[in-house]
Amino acid sequence: MITCLAAAKVNLDLRVTERRADGYHELDSLVVFPSVGDVLTFEPAQDLTLQVDGPNSLSLQGEAPEQNLVLQAAHRLRAHAGVDYGARITLTKNLPVAAGLGGGSADAAACLSGLTALWKLSIGHKALMDIGLGLGADVPVCLASSPCYLTGIGETVEPIEAFPTLWMVLINPGIALSTPQVFAARKGGYSPVRDASNTYPGERGHDLNILLEVLSKSSNDLETAAVSLVPQIDECLSELRKSEGCLLARMSGSGASCFGLFAAPEEAAETARAIKAVQQGWWVADGKVS
Repeated sequence: MITCLAAAKVNLDLRVTERRADGYHELDSLVVFPSVGDVLTFEPAQDLTLQVDGPNSLSLQGEAPEQNLVLQAAHRLRAHAGVDYGARITLTKNLPVAAGLGGGSADAAACLSGLTALWKLSIGHKALMDIGLGLGADVPVCLASSPCYLTGIGETVEPIEAFPTLWMVLINPGIALSTPQVFAARKGGYSPVRDASNTYPGERGHDLNILLEVLSKSSNDLETAAVSLVPQIDECLSELRKSEGCLLARMSGSGASCFGLFAAPEEAAETARAIKAVQQGWWVADGKVS
């Protein structure tokens, strides 16, 4: 049996730089992956099947299996490799759905990686990235699953060679928020493409202070629109910002999930515990980023 973590995709910042003629938006984002996410297991089997369990599995109840990105990824990988292997796939859904954490894309990426290993396929990284892009713009960066910059509609991924170790608290108010809905609510112009002064210099090592300085010059361009649709996002940010040791609090992706950054694991764990005790209807998790 092979087990893969489908880590949450967290946008530490997010610039919307233009709207293309095809309706897609060009993005520029610093993305990290904390040790929080869904879990997929893969076992040899004659047929290709998917079972979903976990605390947030009810959100996918009623979804036809063929609609799930995990099975779509499995079928596309099998077609690309020209094989008819089977697998018993179990998705333990820990992440909330439609939460700005790239859960479905992370699941699809983990499926591509897990089945490549299970079936012992000889498929290069670029081919997997191409298959991933065919499933969704966020799948390539989730295949990387390490600190990186993404641009374009999400298909261009530039790894960061060295990154500070830090800890993160993720919270979601329990309200699903669709990305098209947030983009439709967005007002105003577009952000300029990131320049050198707003880029984390990975070659200079694991410097948390430099990272925080870089992030202080950026924001999430979708946050205002998302808050207009889900005011509870402001409550999430307020809970994080008043927590001891919180270095930065911001919304991730198109929301409604928010994150807080911490320098020490004890501070992150205590913040998560305290928020869970007060906001029992919220989803709360903490993990390491490195």
